Amino acid sequence: MADAKQTLIEAVRQQTAMANTRMLVDKLNEHCFERCVASPTTSLGSAETSCVKNCIGKYVNSWDTVSKQYAGHIQRKTRLLGQ
Repeated sequence: MADAKQTLIEAVRQQTAMANTRMLVDKLNEHCFERCVASPTTSLGSAETSCVKNCIGKYVNSWDTVSKQYAGHIQRKTRLLGQ
């Protein structure tokens, strides 16, 4: 029974990670592309490429910070509930 529970927990974690990744990519496309590419063509200019890279870098760093803080919060709550 413990193995089945652990398998289910891992499956939920993986699905959550995939959903979060999809959400991040959607937000990057929505936010960075709209901000950096005024009129889309078949390729990006150097200024557009630089803008997209910088925007994505900032967004991913922010996402990483928030995710780590949230994970820490969940771990603390889990420990408190387990006591």
